[in-house]
Amino acid sequence: MIHNLSGHATSLVGPALLVIAKEPVPGRVKTRLTPPFTPAQAAALAGAALTDTFAAAAAAAGAGRRIAVLDGEPGPWLPPGFEVIAQRGDGLGERLAAAFEDVGEPAFLIGMDTPQLTTELLEDGLRAVAEGDSVFGAATDGGYWCIGLRTADRAVFEGVPMSTERTGALQLARMRELGLAPAILPPLRDVDTHEDARAVAAEAPDSRFAAALAEIHARVAA
Repeated sequence: MIHNLSGHATSLVGPALLVIAKEPVPGRVKTRLTPPFTPAQAAALAGAALTDTFAAAAAAAGAGRRIAVLDGEPGPWLPPGFEVIAQRGDGLGERLAAAFEDVGEPAFLIGMDTPQLTTELLEDGLRAVAEGDSVFGAATDGGYWCIGLRTADRAVFEGVPMSTERTGALQLARMRELGLAPAILPPLRDVDTHEDARAVAAEAPDSRFAAALAEIHARVAA
């Protein structure tokens, strides 16, 4: 800790950056992509998305700890410098609440379904948590791609149904109901379907995800 000129304590360490992720095992990830993809192809796309996501997270300035909140085992998509903690709880809402509790400090959390996200967006989220009480970013399918909290609070996630077209709106309403004033980040498109995959690859043509999708398409066409 240091003290600023007013005498108030100021932390030199930024909020923790969390990536909640699942090991890309065929048949367990991106199941909505099958068909048209095989389970192995869907897992390859998930692995590519993880590579892009963790690369952006590794480059984000302003993060204190960098943490993978993982269901499964780490793989080559996880760069050096990340702690690994296991997901716990039944259902996504409980797992999100547990991640913030287990980290125990201001934190900004993202998922693995938006490989087009940029380091700049992550830095905006970290800054919002450092300067305010929370941050939120909607997904275009009705969910959300990020959430940040200065203080862990299980009540933030209680009563919010996950994986529905209204999840994002209900989550944001719940935060405001609890007196939070979340900064709002731009919406991003999750990769859930083949159409999503094509759109996200076009949005981030230099990503590992775009390259993996192009490789799959090329093999199918051969």
